[in-house]
Amino acid sequence: MKRKPTKAQLRKMLDQEMGQYAHDGGEILEVAQGVSGVQGGPLKAQETIIFDGNKEPRSYVNDVVAAIDSRKKKSKPPAKKSQGSKQPKRKLIYDDFGEPLRWVWDDE
Repeated sequence: MKRKPTKAQLRKMLDQEMGQYAHDGGEILEVAQGVSGVQGGPLKAQETIIFDGNKEPRSYVNDVVAAIDSRKKKSKPPAKKSQGSKQPKRKLIYDDFGEPLRWVWDDE
């Protein structure tokens, strides 16, 4: 996707264009304060233009989403539980500040 120019890049391009215009003999006039360049009067200048650009093409990702969903749905078969004696499990012991200290084997 093509990136839009940043404000700094737009300022730099505008300065270059104005410099080239003045260098080629163009004249820059001073405009009185409060005069609007928008056609249609002062109220037209206050209207917000939301959709003023061309519609950008969208990139469809349906196949990517379907692949991710299919991976989510696959589940591992449940582990078989033995009915014999329970095996000890590792248990992490924390100190008073919540930092891990050591691992111990718990028979419960």
